[in-house]
Amino acid sequence: MRTVGDLAGRVRLCAALLTVFVLLAVSACSDGAQQTSSGPSKTAASPSLEPDQSLPELAVEVLVEDLSIPWDLAQAPDGTVIFDQRDGGLSAYFPDGSLRSIEADFDDLFVRGETGLMGLVLDPGFAANRRFFTCQGFAGRDRDIRVISWEMAADYSAATRLTDPLVAGLPLSSGRHGGCRLRFDTDGALLIGTGDAATGSNAQDLMSLGGKTLRVDPETGQPWPENPFLFLGNAEANPLIYTYGHRNVQGLALRPDTDDVYSAEHGPDVDDEVNLLMPGANYGWNPVGEDARDYNESVPMTDLGIDGAQPAVWSSGEPAIATSGSTFLDGPAWGGYDGLLLVGLLAGEGILALQLGEDGSLISASRLPGFDGTFGRIRTVQLGNDDLLYVTTSNGDGDDVVLRVTPQL
Repeated sequence: MRTVGDLAGRVRLCAALLTVFVLLAVSACSDGAQQTSSGPSKTAASPSLEPDQSLPELAVEVLVEDLSIPWDLAQAPDGTVIFDQRDGGLSAYFPDGSLRSIEADFDDLFVRGETGLMGLVLDPGFAANRRFFTCQGFAGRDRDIRVISWEMAADYSAATRLTDPLVAGLPLSSGRHGGCRLRFDTDGALLIGTGDAATGSNAQDLMSLGGKTLRVDPETGQPWPENPFLFLGNAEANPLIYTYGHRNVQGLALRPDTDDVYSAEHGPDVDDEVNLLMPGANYGWNPVGEDARDYNESVPMTDLGIDGAQPAVWSSGEPAIATSGSTFLDGPAWGGYDGLLLVGLLAGEGILALQLGEDGSLISASRLPGFDGTFGRIRTVQLGNDDLLYVTTSNGDGDDVVLRVTPQL
């Protein structure tokens, strides 16, 4: 690892299969200039190409429709796509095009505002152990947000809770800023992106799990052995914490062939961010006013006046466009777009494409055409095991879909 130093006119999609061929052309990432915390960023008509690279056309298919906020998805080694919906429920889309509802117990699910059934990720050993993980609001007496591990039936008919909870205590208030994205890193640690629960002190409080990324052992829920605050003791910091100073982490993406992890998070009215995560680093969100009970959203998204605060790789400027799930494109089928970091946009109703240097610096910011308002709000983008791109929308009221994007060179 490196070290420190949710349209406004919903689109009702047609039934069955919709195929749209589009070229990845340019558009600005918002009406305002895209910028990092250090100033305006470079933009380009397309990412820089090598002489032998070409630009693929993209075929966009509707795999599943009539959904309500499919929050996250993952593709199993056998090609089955598993997805959840924020109001509860798991489903499996099979390679033959059939769909199955997965029986699972969500009697304790808390659903309000931005919180419900959220992140989902498969264990790296899913083919053998059938284990996967979800993150949800918990409606019990000690209301919080929890990560749960599950075992999937061989035929995807049912899922059974294994460790319940694996991790508890992620703060939950009104349902605002619930997080909660799950991904694995190259070491096999489970990464958990959390929200600050719209509570001013959480992001900078090293005893709170809100406004953080956590790094845990997926077997036990205990701190990963190399966590930066593990040896400080609970009197000073919660050892599950990997990074802090976040507002509402909605995306986590592991860059291929590296151990670099990037987060995407919501800003207030300005400055949604993409950040390169470094162990123990502070990402500068501190919305505490004169009264500690205040939630002052007029402060900078990254306050560089905070000692050690890390500047963002990319920020939206004004207005915010609500960054969500993120993934890297990877594989020769993507041609000149191999290596782009994609980020779903909720308010922005599209997919942001970032070209990054080897050191994580921003080279260009553009949009994936075919998605600007066509499908409404984009919740999740995720590269599958088949090297195709899977996308979920977040329009609500049964107007949501799961999409598959295939590059065609």
